[in-house]
Amino acid sequence: MQKAIIAGALAIALAATVSFAAGGAKMKITSSAFQEGANIPSKFTCDGADTSPPLQITDIPSEAKSLVLAVDDPDAPGGLFTHWTIWNIPPQTSAVGEGSAPKGVHGANDFGKFGAKRGQLDAAMKGHVVAQGELMGRYSRKK
Repeated sequence: MQKAIIAGALAIALAATVSFAAGGAKMKITSSAFQEGANIPSKFTCDGADTSPPLQITDIPSEAKSLVLAVDDPDAPGGLFTHWTIWNIPPQTSAVGEGSAPKGVHGANDFGKFGAKRGQLDAAMKGHVVAQGELMGRYSRKK
């Protein structure tokens, strides 16, 4: 019996929000677990311990009132799949430890866990984003 391989990209996006719209500043989000565009170790996927990777955040604008973390799989078999959303993260947050979550409000993911849906979060952020950053990793899953 052949095993199907599902390959995908996981985008970890971070946005800084304030009470007014502003330009397109860039924040930087990195992980010591994997490099931009590289494979995500299975430890951080459902094939492993399914724990969150460590994240480092730099270049947060001084005018940021809060941060938003969204982890999406843009090329999942069924279309965009949201794994994790957290908002109202204190803007002083410069790191998220492995297996932990930053302080903030947890939103719903596409597994049906937690609170507000991704579309509601996106609508609430509209016109309030002053900077954003992205870290993209890849993984292949044997099914």
